Amino acid sequence: MNTTETVAASNRPPQLRAARVRRQGVIKFVILFVTLAFLFVPLISMLVFTLRHPLSGRWSAAPWIAIFTGNGESLGADLTVLWQGLGASLGLCVVTVVLMLLLMVPTMVIVHIRSKALERAIEWIATLPLTIPAIVLVVGLGPIYRWLSSAVLDTNPIWLCFAYVVLVMPFAFRAIAVGLNSIDVKTLVEASRSLGASWPKVFFRVIIPNLWQSILSASFISIAVVLGEYTVASLLGRMNLQVALYQLGQSNSQISTAMSLLALLFGVVLLIALDLISEHIGRTRTGETKEGK
Repeated sequence: MNTTETVAASNRPPQLRAARVRRQGVIKFVILFVTLAFLFVPLISMLVFTLRHPLSGRWSAAPWIAIFTGNGESLGADLTVLWQGLGASLGLCVVTVVLMLLLMVPTMVIVHIRSKALERAIEWIATLPLTIPAIVLVVGLGPIYRWLSSAVLDTNPIWLCFAYVVLVMPFAFRAIAVGLNSIDVKTLVEASRSLGASWPKVFFRVIIPNLWQSILSASFISIAVVLGEYTVASLLGRMNLQVALYQLGQSNSQISTAMSLLALLFGVVLLIALDLISEHIGRTRTGETKEGK
């Protein structure tokens, strides 16, 4: 709104201004209500499905009790496959995040300092998996994994980490790129080097502390992607959480749905933790800046 419009709005009668504020409030409420309904109605429906038996209509928390007690025999479900899939997915989260950070962070920092043209090329390569369907990736990865399983490694699900690094690369690249573009990396590097700091010290003592928020974002997004991945693991014949939920759903869909809700809740907790950690880092840096002054 320019100055003329601001003056005109201020000259309107109080009744018109109040009506406009009420109209804007109603519009905001409707938009917020529709958005929340779009997000929460499916989740509430899933929760009701886990508590209400679809045939008898009887309400019971038995599926949730079975998950937290680890005993689903009374409901005709073997939870062993669920724990196997959950353990495999948690292990994959750790290994995938470590490999992703070791690959992406040094590469992006070096390229950001040295060559903008090469940075654009790496951006194109990193975001390429977004344009390739997962089933097409599996077609290409299938022969490689068959050779790895028979000649080098084995069929342990943990080796899915190589494929998952490719899947999380676009999201990790964007998160780290935002952090690199928010600070003057070249000036920090030149100042540190001029003071006699070695390259490892510049990387770990200067650059990494300024990228903590981006590194956490990339890590949490990668964890969310790994926990929700199904296509690659299923078509390659490996076990993870989503494959376990699918298999468990064949015997008891209520327990499978309840575990899916818990996985979604875990993703929400990760986002809240990211926000709290980022806020804490921001307050810490602000405090250090004031103390330095």
